Amino acid sequence: MINKDYLDSVKKQFLYYKTLGEKAMEQLEPEQLFVTVNEDTNSIATIIQHLSGNMLSRWTDFLTSDGEKEWRNRDAEFQVTLTTKEEVLHVWNKGWNCFFNALNAITPQQLQTIIYIRNEGHTVVEAINRQLAHYPYHVGQIVFYTKMLKQTQWNSLSIQKNKSDSYNVHKFIKEKSIKNFTDDELNRLK
Repeated sequence: MINKDYLDSVKKQFLYYKTLGEKAMEQLEPEQLFVTVNEDTNSIATIIQHLSGNMLSRWTDFLTSDGEKEWRNRDAEFQVTLTTKEEVLHVWNKGWNCFFNALNAITPQQLQTIIYIRNEGHTVVEAINRQLAHYPYHVGQIVFYTKMLKQTQWNSLSIQKNKSDSYNVHKFIKEKSIKNFTDDELNRLK
């Protein structure tokens, strides 16, 4: 039972972070996806190239082949090759679709299966947790970058500034329940 609950929980959390990234990018003009602040920073488009490359490498045939595929060129993920918002969104969705297809195919019995990433053994749980730290890290970069680049009012993706009290009142007037925090948050972001 706990294994199924774990899988359900991580699926919701990954969907939540995917949605945060999309809602942030929706607030930008297309050309802002390609802005870099200096030579040591990556544009949102570049971050997305990297995320997608990681997802495709890690989750394609992940139970039977190493997560660092021979065909992956990680260094190239940090060179700007995308030129339009449509290309950025295509690459974003290609990576997420690969990842979610793999995640949705995992059975609770497979969570302790050993898989390899760069020849280092991980249980499937460890591999998922590794990405649960990695992907939101980059989504956070996207959100932060978007807030810096946005030239009109920011549409908050979380509790709005100076609205914590009213948010908490709304939460505490409800009956106690057991659910994933993302249930309400994903509805709010629609």
